[in-house]
Amino acid sequence: MKNDITRQVLTYIDNNIYAKISLEELARIFYFNKDYIMRSFKKELGITIIDYMNKKRIYQSLKELQTTNDSILKVALEHGFTSQEYFTEIFNKIMGVNPLSYRKFTKNHPSLSEDEYNTIRKNLTDIKYQLDYIKKYKENIPRETVKKLSRYP
Repeated sequence: MKNDITRQVLTYIDNNIYAKISLEELARIFYFNKDYIMRSFKKELGITIIDYMNKKRIYQSLKELQTTNDSILKVALEHGFTSQEYFTEIFNKIMGVNPLSYRKFTKNHPSLSEDEYNTIRKNLTDIKYQLDYIKKYKENIPRETVKKLSRYP
């Protein structure tokens, strides 16, 4: 039963990733207490709902940061963040650098330090593994197989 609610929440989030999604809204939609939904999600996936949404939004923003010259504010708003400041804060928390440093990374800019370069590469690998793990979980691949394919729970 817990797996079902977690998969349903994942599907809803993925289908509405750029919308404002609150835990109260999820509780109302799925007819479960928000604390139950949060505990179930964390237990099944090893990540909170908010962390998942933030990681997914940041990961999806990477391509736009790499391929366009759009402002950081525009990228932030298009990816479900309410301000450039919050986007930059979450981006820095997840990627270990700010969005401008990531842009420099994508263009092999010489002003990027070796530490920044290594931090970005490590965090890119980590976020990709975690999101791949969650995708396989959502697709209902047996948990034992998923564990073999991932470094995560």
